[in-house]
Amino acid sequence: MKNHSKILWLTQTALMLALLVAVQGVTAGLGNQFVTGSCVNLILGVTALVVGLWGGAAVALTSPFLAFLFGIGPKFIQLLPGIAAGNLVLVLVLALVIRSGAVPLWRRALGWLAAAAAKFATLYLVMVQFLVPMLVSGGTIPAKASAALSAQFSWPQLITALIGGGMAVLMAPTLRKALKK
Repeated sequence: MKNHSKILWLTQTALMLALLVAVQGVTAGLGNQFVTGSCVNLILGVTALVVGLWGGAAVALTSPFLAFLFGIGPKFIQLLPGIAAGNLVLVLVLALVIRSGAVPLWRRALGWLAAAAAKFATLYLVMVQFLVPMLVSGGTIPAKASAALSAQFSWPQLITALIGGGMAVLMAPTLRKALKK
């Protein structure tokens, strides 16, 4: 990568990360997981499909930790790696299946559906089946919070990944064209 390309990639990645954290901050006050989650997945998907795999991965892995630092993420820091893993899976599947904006519709649809299913499965397994029970049994998370956290990281994740990922897949070709990518 030439210096100009590196600077462009870094700038676009930083802008997408800042946008994601800002959108989380604005929508978190609504108290609606479907709005916030769909917006997060939209930005993750656009980053993966427009900036690229590495930009998407950087935003996916960093955003949960920044959200926590700004007080707009989960209250338990131990959950952040699981959230980052779910974000990363969404980005990886979208970027690897779709790769660029000029692919057939069936491949974009496959990438969208596979990415949403993969994020849901990752979050369900990592959070609901592993992290939450482990943190409850260790006394880190109150048992009362277990049901709410498990519900938050189950089927709503599939819905928000479908909404946000679908919007990203639809928007990315136009954005790539506008940015001449």
